[in-house]
Order: sequence, then C-alpha cells, then structure tokens
Amino acid sequence: MSQLELVSSQKLFDGAHNQYQHESVANNCLMTFSVFLPPQANAENKVPVLYFLSGLTCTDENFAVKAGAQQWAAKHGIALIMPDTSPRGEDVPDDLEDDYAFGQGAGFYVNATQKPWKTHFNMYDYIVSELPKLIEANLPVSDKKSIFGHSMGGHGALVIALRNSKAYQSVSAFSPIVNPVETPWGQKAFFNYLGDHLNSWLVYDACHLIKEGNNQLPMLIDQGLDDDFLEEELLTDNLIEAAKEAGYKASINYREGYNHSYFFIASFIESHIDFHASHLK
Repeated sequence: MSQLELVSSQKLFDGAHNQYQHESVANNCLMTFSVFLPPQANAENKVPVLYFLSGLTCTDENFAVKAGAQQWAAKHGIALIMPDTSPRGEDVPDDLEDDYAFGQGAGFYVNATQKPWKTHFNMYDYIVSELPKLIEANLPVSDKKSIFGHSMGGHGALVIALRNSKAYQSVSAFSPIVNPVETPWGQKAFFNYLGDHLNSWLVYDACHLIKEGNNQLPMLIDQGLDDDFLEEELLTDNLIEAAKEAGYKASINYREGYNHSYFFIASFIESHIDFHASHLK
C-alpha cells in the first residue's frame, strides 16, 4: 500500500482540512485528495466517512472551498473525503482537442479498457477499493461510509453505490448525469475509454442499473430547473422513470431557479449531509 504525504493542513470548525498525495496503483500516477476530519475524530473514536465526487474540470479543491460542507460534517462528526476527478501528469494522456469533458479532469469514474487510457484511467477501482483501504489504514475513520457527488461526480456516486450497495449506507447527488449512454458527454467518454461495446457502457449507467434491479439503498437527488445541461446531458426525467419502473424508492427534487453551479450545491449541502448522517449513524 502506498504511503500518504501530507501536502497542507488547515484548522477548520475545530477539525482539520488536510490535503494528501500518494502513488496510486489503480491509476499508475501521483493522486491528490483532500480530507476533512471533524473534531470528534481520534484514535479511540473512529468516525464514519462521506465521499464527495466532483464534476468535470474539478480537482479535490473545488468542493472543499466552495460548498461550505465542513461545518455540517463537523456538526455530525463525519469525515469528508474529496478525491480528484481523474489521473493527472505529463505521462497521463489527455484529449488532443482540449475538450473539457474528456481526458484529464474527466475520468468519469470508469475503468478504461482502451489504449492509451487503460494504463491510467481506472477511477472506478480507485474510488471503490484503493482509496478507502488507504484512508481506513491511515486515518481515524471507520469502514462505515456513504457517497455523493455533483454532475459527472453525481454519475460516479450513483453508479458506485448501485453496484456496491452493501458497501455504502446511502447515496445522493447534485445535478447528476444519470443516463450517460444517451448523452454527448457520456458517449464520447465511454467510446474512448471503453470501446464500442454497449454492454461495457451499461454497467456505468445509473438508469440501467436501477432498471436491472440493483439492490436499493437510500437515495437523494437535487436538480436545478435552470441548469443549462439538464435537457441534453443530465436527463433527470429518465432516472425518475427508471425508478418508477423498478419500484426504486428515491427522493428526487427539482429546484426552481437553481443552475449547475456550486451556489446550488451550497444552498442544499446541509440537507444532503443531514440525509447521510441519519444513515451513517
């Protein structure tokens, strides 16, 4: 197991917001992630964990700085884990057309099977296996965890939770890409990372996973009605229909006047952390 290198540490709401680096086996590169440890966390009191997966172009820092989540995590005694969105570095391939929705900053939380991406782009294994093992071995946290995310990260959170429902207590998302096999962003990413076999795409599509009857776990979705990406890339109505078809009990809310930004996340972050806290405890 790789070793954690502490990059920075800030006191925040009587807890600690730390940024770490480590050599990732899954992604074959140096990865960065942030952790907020609430004041309740210590060697004798290991706290539960809430993972946040960010969206396109983001790093581990966007949510940490903009969402205002740490105060609510401190209130509930929950550790926040904020990974990067993709592998990075000079040896990591990137989109030659400089498309922000593909390549570095756009890992889509899949395990790539196609060259040149498969050497580094294995964010699914990184989030599901490598990072939790590393964190639980080195930090005062328990193995009890939930997961949420935004946009591409909302897609990742839903897929990971649905495919590993016994490993997570709950899942939520802001403005998630719920049906990527039907969207321009998802189709470009999946074709390049996974090839042209539809079956390899479907296991990374939340609507398909719900229709296939993956085990239920508590789910909360918030989506802004003024989101510019709603009709072409997010397709929230498809998730509502999939949940109805499968009898999946999910709380899916449309929020009037809100867009795709971190202003939207900050407006509802307290309710999402309250939601996860009720299941983590």
